[in-house]
Amino acid sequence: MTEIFFPLSADHPVTRALDFVAMGGAAMWAIALLSVLTVALILWKLARLIAAGAFSGGTASARAVAAWQAGQEPAALAQLAGRRSLRARALHAAMLAAGDPTLDRAAAEAETARAARALLAQARRGLRGLELAATVGPLLGLLGTVTGMIAAFQALQEAGASADPATLAGGIWEALLTTAAGMAVAIPASVALTWFDGVIDRLRHDIEDGATRIFLRRRG
Repeated sequence: MTEIFFPLSADHPVTRALDFVAMGGAAMWAIALLSVLTVALILWKLARLIAAGAFSGGTASARAVAAWQAGQEPAALAQLAGRRSLRARALHAAMLAAGDPTLDRAAAEAETARAARALLAQARRGLRGLELAATVGPLLGLLGTVTGMIAAFQALQEAGASADPATLAGGIWEALLTTAAGMAVAIPASVALTWFDGVIDRLRHDIEDGATRIFLRRRG
């Protein structure tokens, strides 16, 4: 079948990969699509977190908070103004709220919390997709295995007494391919999800710590 769409030799890697996927039936094709989407989502999420400064350590933000605590409020705001990192944007919002004379402490803290929640929600965007991949991958694999086993035993029943055990074994191992493929998708999705959760938790901790230090120095 692959030669109709791809004029490649039988031992070409693409041909062999397509033939391998075809062994598992419809469930394997669904898992193959899920694997491509999962890899794309992981790479997209990694690029987004890098762009948001999640791995930068927050040195500039720490310097700005230290300047704020030292009473150098304009300099602290200037250090964070225009920065794209989530830490800097959240702490800049906290400084603006803390320095706003029209807001009492409760209102300023509420405004800071609102801005921080919005930024952290932006940081968590895409994690639901990884969670879904980690859950659905094994289920698709199990579905493919069950349907493959049903087909194998149906073939055994139709063959009757002349059934070849080797044929049955071949049908069973082909059916089990989908279980292995589903787990192969779920494992990296689960690892990436745990890693990204840890990165975002560290971001939240840094934002909470910086905001607390800012409000300890709040004027008025």
